[in-house]
Amino acid sequence: MTTPPSAHHPTPGADTTTEPLTTEPLTTEPHPTRTTRTARAHSFNTAAAQYAANRPSYPPALLDAIEDLAGHPLPGSRVADIGAGTGIATALLNARGADVVAVEPGDGMAAQFRRTLPAIPIIRGTGDDLPLATASLDFVTYAQAWHWTDPARAVPEALRVLRPGGALALWWNTDALDVPWIAEAAARTGRHFGIDISAEKRNVNARAADPTGRLDFTRRTVRWSRRVPVDTHLANLASHSVFLVHDEEHTASFLAAEREHLLRAFPDGSVEEVYEVVLLLAKTPA
Repeated sequence: MTTPPSAHHPTPGADTTTEPLTTEPLTTEPHPTRTTRTARAHSFNTAAAQYAANRPSYPPALLDAIEDLAGHPLPGSRVADIGAGTGIATALLNARGADVVAVEPGDGMAAQFRRTLPAIPIIRGTGDDLPLATASLDFVTYAQAWHWTDPARAVPEALRVLRPGGALALWWNTDALDVPWIAEAAARTGRHFGIDISAEKRNVNARAADPTGRLDFTRRTVRWSRRVPVDTHLANLASHSVFLVHDEEHTASFLAAEREHLLRAFPDGSVEEVYEVVLLLAKTPA
């Protein structure tokens, strides 16, 4: 389920400029073990409906940036959206005019995708072993999903299925930590769950996305926001893997306290979420 068009808009002065790359490892936690990583990756299947209903979508300016960096329009292009989840990004690509096929490994997420987007084909599979024909695609996209892959396998697979001149596009919604209330909320989350929220944005970089250096990524950020009820904001938080893998009591205690903080910051009960979408895009040789 996508965010309704009226619910998202570019923040005034939206930044769509190219940025320098950093070099930290790409991860959503400081030092994930294989067991923890697997548990977090599979946790979404039990919360697919919550994920679809409350997660943010992406602004039109992101698709503009993808086309600009790729030098190729999305309308009429053959696109595979990998780790498609409930179809938030897939729906936007389809609405843009792309010929999209989704690839998703999770039972719960795939079932929710079919309920939401019954007309768009979805194939079960992962980015590490794509069930797609060689040189068949103009774009391969990963929305909030590349960090669940093994780049040593996913990079060659993306290169295999892309046509000459095709593009691999990876992107993530990251919290705008320069906004005071968001920085304070991130600090509370970090203390409660023992994680480094700020690492999410630092760790989205070319070296981590492709440790082999085979791909020449360009990085761009697009700043945007949406205004949602407090309940939607809290449900969005609770759909993230770090919440889903903890016991219900631990998560519930945090969310109850967080509601009180938010209502002090937003007495009318309407929260202004501000995001920076971080986009990495690499083209294959023409």
